[in-house]
Amino acid sequence: MVAQRKFFLMALLAELQDELQQLGWWQQQAPSAQALQSQQPFCVDTLEFAEWLQWLFIPRMQSILLADQALPSQCAICDMAEVVYRDQLAQTTRLLSCLKRIDTAIVGANVLH
Repeated sequence: MVAQRKFFLMALLAELQDELQQLGWWQQQAPSAQALQSQQPFCVDTLEFAEWLQWLFIPRMQSILLADQALPSQCAICDMAEVVYRDQLAQTTRLLSCLKRIDTAIVGANVLH
């Protein structure tokens, strides 16, 4: 993976964390191991979307980037966020923007390979 793209995606993940903290959605206590092992997309049956971002998406993406592994072939996290936060769009504008940039960076990285 090109170092510049890796750095950019790591910065976006840090921005995502900052935004979750600004919204007051960053948690100090991890969900149970059982909740984290849900088989449902985005763990919708066991976690709030912000919890999924914090405890699964961010760590997985960081791990992929640090190990120089291939990025997912598709990414549409913003689409899910828009559904989840449809009643909070004014409050989540910056979060949605960050997620859209993450989606674009991942998909764009795959187009170049």
